[in-house]
Amino acid sequence: MKFVDEATIYVEGGTGGNGCISFRREKFVPRGGPDGGDGGDGGSVYLIGERGLQTLYDLRLKPHYKAGRGMHGKGKGMDGRSGEDRFIPVPLGIEVYKEEKFIGEILEHNQTMLVARGGKGGRGNRHFVTSTNQTPRIAEEGKPGEKCKLKIILKLISQIGIVGFPNAGKSTLLQTMTNARPEIADYPFTTLTPNLGVLKDNFKNIVIADMPGIIEGAHTGKGLGTKFLRHIERTRMLILLIDISSNDPMNQYHILLNEFKKYNPKILKKPRIVVFNKIDLLEKIPEFHLKERTFYVSALKNEGIDKLTEALKNEDLYKDR
Repeated sequence: MKFVDEATIYVEGGTGGNGCISFRREKFVPRGGPDGGDGGDGGSVYLIGERGLQTLYDLRLKPHYKAGRGMHGKGKGMDGRSGEDRFIPVPLGIEVYKEEKFIGEILEHNQTMLVARGGKGGRGNRHFVTSTNQTPRIAEEGKPGEKCKLKIILKLISQIGIVGFPNAGKSTLLQTMTNARPEIADYPFTTLTPNLGVLKDNFKNIVIADMPGIIEGAHTGKGLGTKFLRHIERTRMLILLIDISSNDPMNQYHILLNEFKKYNPKILKKPRIVVFNKIDLLEKIPEFHLKERTFYVSALKNEGIDKLTEALKNEDLYKDR
């Protein structure tokens, strides 16, 4: 399914049912009082988190959602049935905006968010009896439901994000560590959408995301730009993947940190490690002395991967940062 991380939808709560004008008519009760029932409330629209979803593609295809309307009231004091609520499944990690204002996010499975409340049902004529009007011939109409336009932005939830320049080997590393099957080719920007893989051990599963390549100026939208930088914000830890066979590996390192700083300085506070990839292309492997833990691997030849995965499994990726 096509990966879509931004969608605009239109939601509308159901209209409330009308109140009823009715009078009691029974044998031996020639002048029964009013007994019009109330209209049912309109249904409301909710977003609901669905663990299995990873894209907003369905919302892009079907952008309009409306809840059921309330049933009209009837005689003999019978109230109308409320309209059916509408639940829209969404991936975990979404942020919701109404008129450019942030109204909430969904991070857990089955978590719900009310986005359009149904209209109130109208009252029947039995509510309008007064001392001077014992036979009211008035009733309320149901109120319309809320109607609004929502902007939904998906930020993928993963424990670890792999970031680096295009063609640094991010997808190959993800495949080697997790047996995921991302598209891999020897040219830049093969990865056009984030790929997810799961690193498993006996005690936990670690979700790893391979992010599309970042280049200098990404924070301004250059390359694939900010469209995918936002997915890094929800990760607990970063792997900075550097092509050690490039002309200047340390330049890649500094550019990545600079892009994070310019896009969102909070990203720099996340725990991170540096992985130098493609050591199989060098006869002599240089050593770089960084403040981060460093690993030297060949994702293609599966060299140094065991040491890297063991270190990741020992990370506490669930404590609050």
